[in-house]
Amino acid sequence: MPGVLVADLSIARGLDYYTGTVYETTFVGHEGLGSIASGGRYDSLVSDGKRSYPGVGMSIGISRIMSRLLGEDLVRASRPVPTAVLVAVVQEESRAASEAVARALRARGVPTEVAPTAEKFGKQIRYADRRSIPFVWFPQSGEVKDIRSGAQVAADPEVWEPPQSDWWPHLVAAEN
Repeated sequence: MPGVLVADLSIARGLDYYTGTVYETTFVGHEGLGSIASGGRYDSLVSDGKRSYPGVGMSIGISRIMSRLLGEDLVRASRPVPTAVLVAVVQEESRAASEAVARALRARGVPTEVAPTAEKFGKQIRYADRRSIPFVWFPQSGEVKDIRSGAQVAADPEVWEPPQSDWWPHLVAAEN
């Protein structure tokens, strides 16, 4: 396939640092973004005082790549917030119970937040739904609800885990 690899002898970056071949990578069709990965050869990368050792290094500009993918709507996050579980608050006097559930979940790395206010459960579920939080925990009954499917099960905050795909947002191809 022509054009996949191009030797450009005009690249002359970091001449005081690199001592051999220099590498630069661009996205085809997104050349205006500039280099997304670069590197080169270093004849004296490491030295033990008696001998020098060469090496080849390369860095990848993840933030530069992601800015283009997200900025041009080529990919999107599966949900807008990292939170996987919203712990409901029955009433302000029982907020401590909700906080205890959240602490137990967070201690095991489950991204959790506590409802900002004590309201009817329907309002708290709508709050979670608007933010794309997949699970709502009801501390008074010890149950967790998957608000996408409606399934609600008894659960222990010391051992319950969301499905692996729901722990954290992930990138998905944007729909055209």
